[in-house]
Parts: sequence; structure tokens; C-alpha cells
Amino acid sequence: MSLGTKIAWDDTVLPFQLDASDMRGRVARLDGVLDGILKQHDYPQQVEALVAEMALLTALIGQTVALRWKLSLQVQSKGAVRMIATDYYAPQKEGESAQIRAYASFDRDRLTDAAPFDQVGDGYFAIMIDQGEGTQPYQGITPLAGGSLSACAEAYFAQSEQLPTRFSLSFGKSTEPGVGEHWRAGGIMLQHMPKASPFAASGEGSGEILTANDLVDGEEGENWGRVNILLDTVEDLEMIGPSIAPTDLLVRLFHEEQPRVYDAQSVQFGCTCSEDRVRQSLSIYSARDIEKMTTPEGQVTADCQFCGAHYVLDPATVGFDAEDTKGA
Repeated sequence: MSLGTKIAWDDTVLPFQLDASDMRGRVARLDGVLDGILKQHDYPQQVEALVAEMALLTALIGQTVALRWKLSLQVQSKGAVRMIATDYYAPQKEGESAQIRAYASFDRDRLTDAAPFDQVGDGYFAIMIDQGEGTQPYQGITPLAGGSLSACAEAYFAQSEQLPTRFSLSFGKSTEPGVGEHWRAGGIMLQHMPKASPFAASGEGSGEILTANDLVDGEEGENWGRVNILLDTVEDLEMIGPSIAPTDLLVRLFHEEQPRVYDAQSVQFGCTCSEDRVRQSLSIYSARDIEKMTTPEGQVTADCQFCGAHYVLDPATVGFDAEDTKGA
């Protein structure tokens, strides 16, 4: 999509609250972000769909973290798609854009014509929160189950956070008249208001996997059921856009729940890789290890899996011994 056809609510996450039912949520629309993520790689369509879904979940969940925090989602699997990794970098300052990056590792020969989620096997879905230097990162995991990555995310919030959560997502290639084929994604996240701060729970739970319905009863259960019935009426094209604004969609779905919206958060594709970070990652290796990594041309090379950046380094300037010399 050209800049001239970009829509005001593309690549934004709109937080909202349903006052009548004590719920909160987000509406996300991704366009340029997905283009930035997917054009770096030649993914088969099943892999593209999984990365698109993961990026959309990352945008919806990431909007909750504080300034300068980092949220990461990760799938580790024994299936044809071995890993999917995403990062959400919260803005440094109010009013700035958040940044998202993502990539997948897969075995092309093991991919089938089955649904995208069938390309992952036994494994786990993880959410990690990094609050910055001097803090202990938070991590929670849940098994890969439920038929979709969004179902895994719902299970995570029920199990690790004890927060009833629901995702409704739509993503695919758009073929709008006069515009080149490109990926678009949109989704809604609903969550019961927490009784404690989000991400405050610890541990991964035990026993069977909890669901949102296991966490609510009485009036809370009635509210949860009613709002989910309303969400079930949403159509794919309404979530993706481009014809309906997120605010109009919320009124259409939840007008009796008294929706209240907050400032939208813009998001963009972005990567934090740099030559300094590459050098830092190589600093654990000895001179002998670096020698094994050196190409016949006398260079050490590294590629960023997220953005495709290619780094060429002098082997004498990297590795543990180089760091030792620099500090001497």
C-alpha cells in the first residue's frame, strides 16, 4: 500500500474500557507493520499466517506494558515451524511509536497443506516482560494447544495471570482495487479488569490448563458471557478495515456496555540490532571459536533474523580475547 492510501487507523492499537461490565480491551489494526515484518523473508503462506497472527497478538498485549519496557512472545515447537519470536518495544516517551519485530524458523520440507496451526507440534507458548536494566525479567509459559496461537494466549492469561481474556483476530492478504496485494490484520482483545496489577502473578500454574470460564461466576460470569456474545457478532472485514474506524466498531459491538476509548498507540516495524550488539553477542567466544567462524575472505559475518541486516566484522576485533584486550 502506498503512503497516499494509508488510513489514519492503520498500525494503531486503541485501548478501551467497557464501564457497564468492568472490562477493558484493545482494537489493533496492522498494515505497514506486517509489510515490514514479512517482506524481510520468503515465508510460505502457512508460516506468513502464523507470523501475522503472532505479530497481532504482540501488538494487542504489548500496549499494556509501561514506557521503555520490552514484551516478547515466543513459540517453541517440535513441528515444521520450530520457532516464532516477536518483540514489542514500548515507546521511550509519551506520544512516540512502539516498535514490533518478528521472525520464524521452520523446516520447509516438513510443511503440509494443513491449517497454519497444524504446522506447529508439541511445545510451548511463552510471554516475557523485560522492565529494563536492574530488574528481573518475568516469564510465563503455556502448552501449545487449542487450535490457534490466540487460544494459547488466552490459556496463558487464564493460567499465569488469572485474567479472563478473549481474542478475536482476522488477518490475510488484501486485494483492494488499485492497491497491490498486501497483508492486513485486525483484532480485538477483551479482558476482565484485574483484581491486581497485570503481570503480577508468578509461576506457571499446575494441573489442567485453565480457561477464562473457570475464573468467573455469578455477576462476573454473566457480564463475561454477555460481552463475548456481542464480540461473536464481529465480522472479519470489520476487524481488518479499511472501511470502519475502530471507534465506530466499538459502538457497533458494545454500545450498551458504555465503551470509553483512550488515546491510540501507534506502532511500526523496527529492529534494535546494531554492530555493537553483534559484537556483544560474540564476546562470549574465544579466539579459537572466532577462527572457526571466519570466512575464507577473512571476515566474521552475522545476519539479523528479524530485519535481514548483514554485518561484516574484522575477526581480530570480536570475541572474548578482543574484549579482554580492550579492557586491559
